[in-house]
Amino acid sequence: MRSTAPVLVCFAVEEEAHYLRKQAEARSQCEILITGIGPRNARHTLTRKLGHVRPQFVISSGFAGGLNPELKPEMVVWEAASEAPFSLAFHETGAYSARFYGAERIATTAAEKRQLRNATGADAVEMESGVIREICLAAQIPCGIVRIISDAADEDLPLDFNRLMTPHQTLDYLKLAGTLAKAPWKAAELWSFRRRIHRCARKLAVILSQLIANVGGSD
Repeated sequence: MRSTAPVLVCFAVEEEAHYLRKQAEARSQCEILITGIGPRNARHTLTRKLGHVRPQFVISSGFAGGLNPELKPEMVVWEAASEAPFSLAFHETGAYSARFYGAERIATTAAEKRQLRNATGADAVEMESGVIREICLAAQIPCGIVRIISDAADEDLPLDFNRLMTPHQTLDYLKLAGTLAKAPWKAAELWSFRRRIHRCARKLAVILSQLIANVGGSD
């Protein structure tokens, strides 16, 4: 038997969701789902979840890489179908409308992001929203994307995280330790990037809380 939840907010990893969990007001109006990284994990986790809960709408959230050179780190971007009941609320958050590309792997270099921009015309890249939107469309559940730019189009990530993943798309900390042991100078870059993504998660939680407060209780 299905229950009803006002809003289901999907994140790939807990680090993206951390600050939203701390928002007491948002907690009472939404449920957070950690899908895991990548389209395969997102499909499995969300499909299983929707077997028990039918939310008012679904938000795919978390970090995204910039493809459009005008998008800078810590800018919040969104995309939703024009008929979605919460599109106006997205505008009211002050976030920027954007088009997302769903990739099979993490875009780690400026050169790779430039190629994706040229090939797709998208503004930002991430890995889960395409599948999440597909599942919601089939289930006739409104769905939107609200993400924050963690790295700009002209930036390389401090490490190639694709090489540090397990077959299940989780970070392999032994591989990470081995990589840093071979290139210890990368530790400072990684620490700086981690500080940025913590700021991103905090800012994203503010925007999401505002959005959920505006529309989470609507019919």
